[in-house]
This record gives sequence, C-alpha cells and structure tokens, in this order.
Amino acid sequence: MSSRIITRIVLLVSLVSLFTDIASEMLYPIMPVYLSSIGFSALLIGILEGIAEATAGISKGYFGNLSDSKGLRMPFVRWGYSLSAISKPLLAIFSFPIWVFFARTLDRLGKGIRTSARDALLSDEATKETKGKVFGFHRTLDTVGAAIGPVVALVFLYFYPEQYKWLFIFAFLPGLLAILITFLVKEKRKNDVEKKNNVGFLTYLKYWNHSSLLYKKLVAGLLLFTFFNSSDAFLLLNLKRNGMSDSLMIGFYIFYNFLYALFSYPLGTLADKIGMKKVIVIGLTVFAIVYFFMAFADTFLVFGILFLLYAVYAASTESIAKAWISNISDKSKTATAIGFYNSFSSIFTLLASSFAGFIWIKFGAATSFMISGIGVALVVIYFLIFVKEKSNKF
Repeated sequence: MSSRIITRIVLLVSLVSLFTDIASEMLYPIMPVYLSSIGFSALLIGILEGIAEATAGISKGYFGNLSDSKGLRMPFVRWGYSLSAISKPLLAIFSFPIWVFFARTLDRLGKGIRTSARDALLSDEATKETKGKVFGFHRTLDTVGAAIGPVVALVFLYFYPEQYKWLFIFAFLPGLLAILITFLVKEKRKNDVEKKNNVGFLTYLKYWNHSSLLYKKLVAGLLLFTFFNSSDAFLLLNLKRNGMSDSLMIGFYIFYNFLYALFSYPLGTLADKIGMKKVIVIGLTVFAIVYFFMAFADTFLVFGILFLLYAVYAASTESIAKAWISNISDKSKTATAIGFYNSFSSIFTLLASSFAGFIWIKFGAATSFMISGIGVALVVIYFLIFVKEKSNKF
C-alpha cells in the first residue's frame, strides 16, 4: 500500500459518498412533505421508513459477510450506490403506495449492499495508525455532501415552489456522477480469501460467537448508545416546537452538517494519536450534555451552541467507531465485523426513534431529551469501566 494516508481509492470512494449524499440530502428535508402531498398519512410514512430502515439494517450484515467471502469490495459498492441513485427518479414516476414502498426500499437496500463493503475497503487502504484519519476524511466529504444537498434543494424550491417530483428527478444527476466515479476505482482481488458458497442471509450473525471479547464489549456499548440516540428529526422537530420557521430549521441542519464535516478529519487524527476510546468517550459525553440541555433550550443562541456541540459529538463517534472495529477485527472478516455492527445499529436506531417518539407524545419533548441524555451518561460510565484498550494506539 502507498505511504500516502489518503490514497487514490480513499479519495475516489469519498467523492462517491459526497455526490450520493448531495442527492440523498436534497430530498431528506422535503420527503415527509412530498409523501403527504401524494396522500401518505403520518402512520404510513412511519411504516414506510421502518420497513426501509429494517431492510438496510439486515442487508448490511448479509452483504458485508458476502463481500468477505468473495474477497471483493467494489461490486458491492458499485451496485449499492447504483440502486440508491436509480431509486430517486423512481419515486417521482408514480404515486401509488406500493410503488413508493418499492422505490424507497430499493434506496435503503442499496445502502445495505454498499456500506459494510465500502467501510472494509477504506480499512484495507489504511494502517492501524491511520484508521482515524482515513475514516475521518471519508466522513468529511460524505458530510459536505449532506450539507450541500439541502442548500441545492432550497435554491431549487425557491425558483420552482412545490415542484417536488422534478427535484427527485434532478437528484438523479449527482447520483449518476457517483456511479461513474466508482468505475475509476480498481481493487485487487484477495487471493488468500477462504471462499464460501453457503453464505446465508443471516450467516453473519454467527460472527458474534467467534469474535473477540473486546469486540463484544465495544459493540454492546455502541448499541446501548444507539438505543438512546433517536433520529436527528427529533432535534429539528424541537426547533419547530420552539417557533422556528422551516427555512431556519433547514438552516440549522445545514449548519450542523458543515461543522460535522469540518470536525471529522481533525478528530479522526486525534483518535489516531490518543486512542479511539478516549475520543469516543468525549463524543458520548458531549452528546449527553447536548441532549440534557436540549430539554430546556428556547433561544436561537442556545440552539446554535447545542448544534455546534452536536457536530463535535457526531465527528467523534460514528466513523471512529467503525475505525476501531476494523482495527480489532481479523482483516479477512472486516466487512462482516462492521456489517454485524451496522446491521444491529440500524435496528436499534429504529427502536430508539420509536421509544423517543412514545416518550415525546406521552410525557413531552423535554422528558424525551432528558432520558436520552441520562441514558448516554450511563453508557459513558460503561465505556470507562468495561471497554479496555490494548494500548493507546492500535
């Protein structure tokens, strides 16, 4: 492997993620509005998103395991991004519920096919001393796309109000560019891979039995955190609850994503220097503080500070958690190890949002945020006591 930290493959894969996120985040803010405009009730939207996320969750584990068994990454990466790109215009063609379910599930299936193989490809391009930098760089470009997407959507809808279907078609263009970039990535097939022809849909679940104790403790802690980490939609909904306009709400979302992108590489670099655990613990602590104070926030300035801190949390956890998992896993099982975590993380995210929504409706928004903050504070204690590092560096 080249001595360069950001190799050609890392750069190209990161650009693919950037353009894909531009396409996806162009639609994220207006998806509920569009679905409502074609007759979807709140219940039907919830069922749609639940099925879509469950599809993505389970498929992340299966396709990660399949990627390891084949010794290949790019076919899964290319097909995954292609399905997600194709799903965008499909949502605009017909408004029948069954068709919308198909198109939305196709998008999430694409994410499930590509995610674990892509993360393993990034891991393959790094050393144990540079994992934080590589995953942080990828997260930076990915999140830049997440910030650009809503800006493009706002500009488009300013000139073409309520032309949602055309926005879905327009979103195909950055998605198509992402697909084309995947053809520039050339990977070397691994010759020492143990080929398996009997990779079942849930075979990846067996990885837990063969994984190390450190992996079990780490993933258990991360999933416990995920259970208290509901959808970011609740943070945006809290802005609306406090009288913010739709434009201001989207503005906060863009602000958060730009800061997330800005912090990701520096915090990944810091994780390489002082250890993954320390940076993740810092991130989780910041999360607990943000959610606790989110229960009482009611001014523009306070929300601005909290969203800034939330970007610090985000940059300190997701990509670094995957880097840590890849460092403590056998190289031939990297996609399976990350896929197992990705799979259950998606399922726990669905449970977390359902739980937070129930608490929100039953006891109020403040209670929902406080429970999350207190829960994650307990997760921090768990990490400090039970999750050990073999050394400061991996």
